[in-house]
Amino acid sequence: MAKERRPAVDFAVYGIVRLMVCLLQGIPMAWGFAFARFLGWLAYRLDKRHRQVAIENLKHAFPELQHQPQQCDQLVRACFHHFATMIIEIIYAPRKMHLYTWRNFGDLIGGEHILKGVLGQRSLLIVTAHFGNWEIAGYILGMVGIKSYAIARTLDNPYLEKFFKGFRQKTGQTILAKVGDYDKITEVLAKGGTIATLGDQDAGAKGLFVEFFHRPASTHKAVALLALEYEPMMLVIGIPRVRSPMFYHVIVQEVIDPRDYKNQPDAVRKLTERYTQAIEQLVRKYPEQYFWLHRRWKHKPPEKKKKEPAPI
Repeated sequence: MAKERRPAVDFAVYGIVRLMVCLLQGIPMAWGFAFARFLGWLAYRLDKRHRQVAIENLKHAFPELQHQPQQCDQLVRACFHHFATMIIEIIYAPRKMHLYTWRNFGDLIGGEHILKGVLGQRSLLIVTAHFGNWEIAGYILGMVGIKSYAIARTLDNPYLEKFFKGFRQKTGQTILAKVGDYDKITEVLAKGGTIATLGDQDAGAKGLFVEFFHRPASTHKAVALLALEYEPMMLVIGIPRVRSPMFYHVIVQEVIDPRDYKNQPDAVRKLTERYTQAIEQLVRKYPEQYFWLHRRWKHKPPEKKKKEPAPI
């Protein structure tokens, strides 16, 4: 049963967010990033639940941290700092990033694959993750004239949804709802368009379980199913921050042609494993920039039923 929304509370939260955005956009960037450091420190101190989730996730992903509590703690602190910084970067992006200045904020690593995919006859499916500043990728792509559609979950607060959607679509990217816009998603792929989606979301107990950092992680089948049906070129992309302030690499980690899997047995699993492995490779390069605060391994594979001995 969906939780009943309270419009007055939603609007109040929206008003506070807008006020904070206005204040931050009105101060020098150096002050804003100093505030991000404070915000990350405060979140680390107060948010014990997510701090423990991050510690647990990191110790599973990097077993050596089991015996290195200080290094693990430093990585958790860095993770909180990263996401606080990401929020500030999103606030500053509309004021700082423009068509003639975007090169001051990022480089395309493997950009020829993006151009080939966009200019080619086939559709393009971009798979990314809760890694680096994934929101900036669509912002930059739209800025350089690449029309794309991004699949995203609709926020519960309708005022924040409208506000945040305005940022996401400011440079030409179109947001499609994860629930409700399936027909539009398939239409874009069928007509040779570009779709971007997150490939590291928990898919619940009925998801497809593939290895991600030594553990089976529930993963949505839809990405592979769409790829196999519409045969777009697939690019696995990450957007890590490589230096401050606000400079990123848009990295094409993997190029996948779904047609290579068309007639293979268990094609959905193999394709999902491949892009998941590519995401893992990106995260290993910049572990502090992954969303370890999320319970990525919340669900476990169903236990196999033991065969009962045949009656004598």
